[in-house]
Amino acid sequence: MKDQILQKIEGYRDYAVELQRGLTAIPAIAPSSGGEGEYDKAVWLEKELRKLKFDDIRWYNAPDPQAKNGIRPNIVARWRGQSPKKSFWVMSHLDVVPPGERKLWKTDPYVLHVEDGRLYGRGVEDNQQAVVASLLAARAMMECGYRPPVDLALMFVADEETGSDYGAIYLADHHPEIFGKEDMFLVPDGGESDGSMVEIAEKSLWWLKFTTRGKQCHASMPGLGRNAFKAASDLVTRLQGLYRKFPRKNPLYAPANSTFEPTKKEPNVPNINTIPGDDVFYLDCRVLPHYRLKDVEAEIKKLAKAVENKYGVKISFETAQRSEAAPPTPPDAEVVRLISAAIKEIHGVKAKPMGIGGGTVAAVFRRLGLPAVVSAKFDETAHQPNEYCILDNLIADAKVCALAAMKTSP
Repeated sequence: MKDQILQKIEGYRDYAVELQRGLTAIPAIAPSSGGEGEYDKAVWLEKELRKLKFDDIRWYNAPDPQAKNGIRPNIVARWRGQSPKKSFWVMSHLDVVPPGERKLWKTDPYVLHVEDGRLYGRGVEDNQQAVVASLLAARAMMECGYRPPVDLALMFVADEETGSDYGAIYLADHHPEIFGKEDMFLVPDGGESDGSMVEIAEKSLWWLKFTTRGKQCHASMPGLGRNAFKAASDLVTRLQGLYRKFPRKNPLYAPANSTFEPTKKEPNVPNINTIPGDDVFYLDCRVLPHYRLKDVEAEIKKLAKAVENKYGVKISFETAQRSEAAPPTPPDAEVVRLISAAIKEIHGVKAKPMGIGGGTVAAVFRRLGLPAVVSAKFDETAHQPNEYCILDNLIADAKVCALAAMKTSP
């Protein structure tokens, strides 16, 4: 049966392209990023799901007055297994990021372009490759008349790109009854070009917005003001001391150390000859679980106070996003073993259990005490202009998904 299902998946290449074509044509951008949300894409996807033989398809709608029809839809499609006591979940997300500068795109980001085995368009890799791969795995089982040992449950969520409050977090908070205590999760939302990565742990994440308030004046008379930009620049430099304050390394993670990087900078004054009274910048922190974010916060407050005293300014900071690291998935967990074995068989490489700095929705399930891994065969073109998905990678991901689900213990 295994070979029959894998052969079925191999024969779905045209089907995969058409699914990608339909998904790409429907922008699913969060309201906070200038879009209407995922509603239209969810409606289109449900029509495709109902063409198959799923035993159950349900919507779980998170209220959002800014989104189309006031909801952010999450869909669960279930193919029943031989035992109803456990589910092998494959979770993908419906939302995409905006295309960015259109002049950098060689083709229309919302019209699928196929060339040399690559599918180009916004969202094709992040995360439509996973959406389609999971459908291919389920369809192959259905057409072969095969029921896996446990339920194969496909979850298509909203809001992954802007925090998951209306997606995975909403489901965990408002519909925990859909998850069983023995369930496990595959999240194909990150990976390496050889498909070897099996992400089992993440760093804590903290995004901060710093606001420095001084006093505006003419640039030729700096003594009459307090230069907020100069003070903020000093603080940016001092914040690099966080690397020395929190130096521990763990080879499980890539990179192995905590990171503290200044990123976004907001405009201050529009002209050259005015000293700015206000200045705003942002810091992206990815902190190893060995450290607590409250200890990082204490050090940041100390550094900010020193700058305030030196320049006579006031510095405040607020959280844009903050998430303590979830408990890692044990390296010997069944889902890690299953995915690792499937990677070896399909990709011909040894799987590498590892931790990452970027946050994924796998953390939501780990906080519920459920084992989750992130793994896919990606070229890592997400969020870039001319994003592409390699069709061979998509087919291989579907095979990994099917193999793991077929070997899950009831």
